[in-house]
Amino acid sequence: MMEKQQAKELSEIKGEKVEMSWGNQIRSYVLHPYKMVKDHRTDYEESNPDAVLDGCLDGFIEAELKKNSP
Repeated sequence: MMEKQQAKELSEIKGEKVEMSWGNQIRSYVLHPYKMVKDHRTDYEESNPDAVLDGCLDGFIEAELKKNSP
């Protein structure tokens, strides 16, 4: 009974599972002919993919925080 309760709590924490397939990606990286990175959850776009690939994710983080703020 405790195992069932624990499994239920874990499934609530993990949330719904989504199949990993083409079209379910979080971001799109376009490097040619123009340069852009787009976050599909927030519609935030960054025109410097090199900076994003180097770890500069501040714009994406801010967009996600603004989206989820009351």
